[in-house]
Amino acid sequence: MVSSKEYLSELLCRYRGNYDIEENFKLNNNFYPAYARFSSLSEKYVLRKEAKLWEIHTYEHILFIETKSVSIKMLDEIFLVMANEMEPEFVRNNQKYPEKNHMVSYLTVIIISEETPNEIVQKAIRHFYFDKGYMLNLRGHSEGHIACAALDSQKFFSNKRGARLEKFMLDSFNLRKSKKVS
Repeated sequence: MVSSKEYLSELLCRYRGNYDIEENFKLNNNFYPAYARFSSLSEKYVLRKEAKLWEIHTYEHILFIETKSVSIKMLDEIFLVMANEMEPEFVRNNQKYPEKNHMVSYLTVIIISEETPNEIVQKAIRHFYFDKGYMLNLRGHSEGHIACAALDSQKFFSNKRGARLEKFMLDSFNLRKSKKVS
């Protein structure tokens, strides 16, 4: 079985190309093994950049958690961190609204668990939901993604919005295996 440190190291290595990564990250009073941030700017203009038609900003903020097992209580705490800490600080910079031209911020929590969650926790992960709009979505919205990699079974669990991470996270198990064979 791959260790949580090895798996986290593999994930961070794969994220490093496109994300700014800070290890041993502190958010308010909580410590996380890592935090990753991605931002994208898209714009459309006519003939010259001064004649800009529109501009949008998209972000993703990822907190990584290493744990022995996942519980309902942990998922409740993650929801509170997402709603009361990640969203105000990362999306709105502790202001009333996000910056002008903000389109979407993805708030992602990746849990690396040594043990496979039980059926009740798996169901809670699938039903995890966070979405917040700003000024009737004129200033965009933020949405929560949660993903869990179970190291003992090498399985992946997520909410509907976090399902896009499945191949990426399962491939991280396979890359660890191929590195050991080489």
